[in-house]
Amino acid sequence: LMAAGGKAFEHVKKTILSAHESTLSGEKVTFYNSWAESYDQDVAVLDYRAPSLAANIISSHFSSDREAAVVLDVACGTGLVARQVIHKIQAMLMMARDSGLYQDLKQAMLGEEPLPVQKDLFDVVVIVGALSIGQVSVGVIRELCKSTKPGGHVCMTTRSNRDNVDYKASLERELKQMEDEGLWTCLEVAEVEDLELSFNISFNCKLLFQLTIPSYLPRVRLKLKCSTSL
Repeated sequence: LMAAGGKAFEHVKKTILSAHESTLSGEKVTFYNSWAESYDQDVAVLDYRAPSLAANIISSHFSSDREAAVVLDVACGTGLVARQVIHKIQAMLMMARDSGLYQDLKQAMLGEEPLPVQKDLFDVVVIVGALSIGQVSVGVIRELCKSTKPGGHVCMTTRSNRDNVDYKASLERELKQMEDEGLWTCLEVAEVEDLELSFNISFNCKLLFQLTIPSYLPRVRLKLKCSTSL
């Protein structure tokens, strides 16, 4: 990176790190509302690939009518992933709404309240960038599962950096527990290093995608898990 780019890069890296420092809901909302306007530009500086990687893996497994698919993008931010959304950050929701990518936008404090959507409705449920320490609690994945229709897909991302080891272990235990309960089955795990420029040395990110086909009574859910997060 050139000097100017390097300076911008260090500024963005500092912003990303600060996103994980506050754990109180109110602080999170305030932080992301203040970041909303420059969020897309900052993420572009990082060459953040999680949204496109998630979309590619979902695409490789989704064989139903794509034009008719109903997609729930949880923790949508400004709309980097896409179509029907839930997010607590009002400023980012406004930007997502302006993008024209979404049919509907709703707010919810993830992990603290039920998702305000109909159960067993969505063909695809995706959450990219929110499942990590200091962000959204592991318990939200049961809400994702409930929102997905039989035979649907769920895509999740989480980080593999050292600071996120305990969170990732908790997440994987819950995923395994839900699989043991017959709620879903893992189809694929994709691991990717150097997911973004800011942490390509110390964080060595992996993307874990797990697509699942649940088999509980007539339910067949598809769950995809990946590791990364902003």
